[in-house]
Amino acid sequence: MFAHFREKYGEGAGPSGELNLSVLSSLEERATGITELLRSSGGATFSNGLYRLHGSGDIADWTKNVEMAFPEYRGVIVCFGYDWLGRHFALDTRPSEGQWPILLIEPGAGEAMQIPVSFADFHNIELVEYASDALAEPFFHEWLDAGGITPKFTECVGYQTPLFLSGPDTIENLEIYDMDVYWHLCSELRQKTAKG
Repeated sequence: MFAHFREKYGEGAGPSGELNLSVLSSLEERATGITELLRSSGGATFSNGLYRLHGSGDIADWTKNVEMAFPEYRGVIVCFGYDWLGRHFALDTRPSEGQWPILLIEPGAGEAMQIPVSFADFHNIELVEYASDALAEPFFHEWLDAGGITPKFTECVGYQTPLFLSGPDTIENLEIYDMDVYWHLCSELRQKTAKG
């Protein structure tokens, strides 16, 4: 089912981790293939940290973290992966027909964007044909070429001054963060700016 994704990204590095079949089976009907991909690659890192999948045991924790930063999505998302910038990809479980679409949730920009494709098409089409947009792949290579390091599994490359606070979208405004810390900081700043 994920042949195109595997052709571009391989099997990924790292263990698949503990598999929580009860969580995955509840998602499978509207996110076809999620069980297969997380069974084989949950917790894996692809392309030197460009993209990562959560292990099924991390899905609930990261969904809660993201919902705290973006309360408007509380109860309607399920996070399954993230990129080098700490941006999370989630199933958008609000009522819709067919397969659930994907949300790209950006802590540094303080916004979310719907990607109107299924879980399988996100991996086989968006991440393969449109990695430049979906994962900011050229920016990742620019970061590495400038001497930036690959973030560890629990880290991300985040903005020192978030974009929603008029920070520049440049390499000079990036640094390595613990991803929990980065999401917490962006959450607090986003909530403060929303209150005015």
